[in-house]
Amino acid sequence: MMAGAPAFRDREPWLAVIDMQRVFGEPDSDWFAPRFAETVEPIRRLVRAFAPRVTFTRFVAPETPAGAWADYYERWPFALQPPGSRAYGLVDAFAADAGPTLDATTFGKWTPELAARVGQDGRLILAGVSTDCCVISTALAAADAGVEVVVAADACAGADDASHARALDLMRLYEPLIRVLTVSQILAGHP
Repeated sequence: MMAGAPAFRDREPWLAVIDMQRVFGEPDSDWFAPRFAETVEPIRRLVRAFAPRVTFTRFVAPETPAGAWADYYERWPFALQPPGSRAYGLVDAFAADAGPTLDATTFGKWTPELAARVGQDGRLILAGVSTDCCVISTALAAADAGVEVVVAADACAGADDASHARALDLMRLYEPLIRVLTVSQILAGHP
């Protein structure tokens, strides 16, 4: 096993694939993550390794934004679409195999549903987009709940390279609650 890789032998980890949706993966979207396409194959490797312990999530707009979310959607009115819209669909690379998604109107996907899947003493592996928004929001909340979090750095993409790197650096400050590893390191620690 590689140095720094978590030992997965005592507790099976759960993989959460965060928001691999058209709204983040298509170049003409205002929310496009430029390195989105580069995450597809690393995520596929993780999904194959951890299936069936995999949850795909989707960020969706609320029917009626409230509080600070109202201001947010004033800035991004294109995003006020129903959950079934094409923009909020998973990209073709994952749509057929993802099964039911865990949908949330919040950046963080550490919901009661995901917490129940992972378990109180669980381990959570995160991949997806955007490193500097939904991934980091999920990682911090799960770590606060006492879950060991591993972020697959090369299976995540940010709003841009600098934001991706800053988010990874910030999450490294939370070690050992959050570890930032490569897909190869994660798979080396998986039985």
